[in-house]
Amino acid sequence: MDENETPKPMGQVIQIDEARIRDHLDEMVRGTVEEALNAMLDAEADRLCGAGRYERSEGRKVST
Repeated sequence: MDENETPKPMGQVIQIDEARIRDHLDEMVRGTVEEALNAMLDAEADRLCGAGRYERSEGRKVST
């Protein structure tokens, strides 16, 4: 480009809102971590009880 030439307008340029992206990523990471921790807690509870969620083991049956 020559020194005397004026730059041509670029038209529409993509703008990135870094704060919105950061907030969205924070939400995604938080949700993923929460899901992973809940799954680990559920698995540990199942292991300790000897039965899965909504299941009964012989030791957990209620006598009537």
